[in-house]
Amino acid sequence: MQAINDFILAAAGQPWVLFLVFACCLIDGFFPPVPSESVVVGLAAVAAAAEVPNPLLLVAVAAAGAFSGDNIAYLIGRATGTGRWAWMRGYRAQRAFLWAGGELRKRPASLIMVARFVPIGRVAVNLTAGATNYAQSRFLALTVLSAMLWSGYSVGIGLFFGQWFEDNHLLGATIAIICAIILGIAVDLTLSRLRGRAPGELVPDDPDRPAPPADG
Repeated sequence: MQAINDFILAAAGQPWVLFLVFACCLIDGFFPPVPSESVVVGLAAVAAAAEVPNPLLLVAVAAAGAFSGDNIAYLIGRATGTGRWAWMRGYRAQRAFLWAGGELRKRPASLIMVARFVPIGRVAVNLTAGATNYAQSRFLALTVLSAMLWSGYSVGIGLFFGQWFEDNHLLGATIAIICAIILGIAVDLTLSRLRGRAPGELVPDDPDRPAPPADG
């Protein structure tokens, strides 16, 4: 265990770690399986005890990656619509896009800000915003704010829980990541109750039920 902790500490202090954070946050903007939250929260938990990487620098790099990823998703949506690839035409994906389209018409600013905290939700919203030609200047401004809030929130969780496990970086990072996942699920459930069914709570696929028509 001490060897693992030493390895984590040594890796956290390397410059390439920040490039990894940026890459994960960027890709997660349009490919949700990439665990950007886990990477950011885990490193922040290490930083709470070891002071590497620098928490403020971690916030900045994570925000830059998240902003870039969200805007790449927007451009993908504008170029391809929401039905170009097979995964987009599935029932669950189309339900997510229809939900995002409806919410964008009603409350675009709050939706774009809040969707950053829901992995599937942010991809659906970003792609739909591009596909429906939502004003790019407004989208840019909103994603700057949402990326900063999300990165600060993620690093804050890691710092809070990591400080209690100064002698075990692995345990601190693991607990911080689990808590971040639980909080993310709570955000998703709260959104679904306040605004109707959210992307994370879609109806299970029904093979006998036709999928909604694809946009674009």
